[in-house]
Amino acid sequence: MRSQVSWLIVCGVAALVLAADQVSKSLVVVAHPAADGGGLVSVRLVRNSGASFGIGAGHPLLITLTAVVILAIAVVLLARTRSRATALSLAVVAGGAAGNLADRLLRGPGLGRGAVVDWIHVAGYPATFNVADVAIRLGAICAVISYLVTAPRRSRPVKSETSPP
Repeated sequence: MRSQVSWLIVCGVAALVLAADQVSKSLVVVAHPAADGGGLVSVRLVRNSGASFGIGAGHPLLITLTAVVILAIAVVLLARTRSRATALSLAVVAGGAAGNLADRLLRGPGLGRGAVVDWIHVAGYPATFNVADVAIRLGAICAVISYLVTAPRRSRPVKSETSPP
């Protein structure tokens, strides 16, 4: 990831994910849908002050700091990678992390204590989630796969047929 064009593309992907997440959350908040339990996928507005599955809901500042650390790790890994596929995957993770962090920083009840807007509910799945959550999970999975596929193979010492046993 050395060229300026590559960085522009990566930043554009992260910004696109961030924008899609924030626009979708804003539309759901404005529509304020009633809980719809029907169908495989439904819209259910939930304000989550914790992490995944509401873990840590009583500690919003700790969750916000954790979100900052996760975003920082994604950016550092992104800056170090040489693989375009891994970089694009990490850009998706960074965009999603920025989307949820924006909620924590800018939504009520106040700076660093805001709740993330979750709105996608899948029947049989215990948690409600959002576009940022999907981006973080899929981006992380793709980044790991990409890294494993493109990682340099460790060379094994080759035994020479002429060398003694």
